[in-house]
Amino acid sequence: MLGHVMTSLASALDNALTTATELPGGSFSVGEPYAVQREVVDLRLARGETIAGVKLGLTSKAKMEQMGVDSVIWGWLTDAMRVEDGGVLDLGPRIHPKVEPEVAFLVRAGAIAAVAPALEVIDSRWLDFKFTLDEVIADNTSAAGFVVGSWQPVPDSVDRLGVQLILDGEVVQSGSTAAILGDPRLAFAEALRLAGTLEDDWIVLAGAATAAVPVGTGQTVRVEVEGLGSASLKASS
Repeated sequence: MLGHVMTSLASALDNALTTATELPGGSFSVGEPYAVQREVVDLRLARGETIAGVKLGLTSKAKMEQMGVDSVIWGWLTDAMRVEDGGVLDLGPRIHPKVEPEVAFLVRAGAIAAVAPALEVIDSRWLDFKFTLDEVIADNTSAAGFVVGSWQPVPDSVDRLGVQLILDGEVVQSGSTAAILGDPRLAFAEALRLAGTLEDDWIVLAGAATAAVPVGTGQTVRVEVEGLGSASLKASS
């Protein structure tokens, strides 16, 4: 059982999520961040959501150095976070949403069954998008939404694929899947290690290939991954 302080934090984070309000960083004692995270997710499950997979964060060396860590962090995806490819992202319940390009893996029998281009929507519940490592873990690693493109057979190599993030037709970020732990398949292995088990049809978001960009009402965001295709969303208030 969580202590009273951590239970209060989980409730506060859930309230911030459902009311689109921010929490001031440093105002809570996080204690055991992954225990808080799980309670935050359990509150979502109690409202009828189901687990759709897991996501990784801090999968680039630059982000690890920025946060002063040497390993990745992880969080949960639920079905309510999913936006269909080409669909609409409702900004109404968001605080300060950002979008980043990713690679997604489909799980079958605990292994990678297929791969797809993906977008992740992140939206910290912490004031001004500023937080400590423990705070972002407790906040389910800022998970807010995701889009997955068409599933493809896993190619021989996914470690040096070009990635572009396109906002309203303009390329705003360019990078490579090499930014994801050197090879996104290593992120899948990390997800399996951290989560303990990965169920069939779950999705694993391997981590960002470039920096995230803010998204506003009416904007269209698309990711293009070399050899894998594209995925997109349109933001609406």
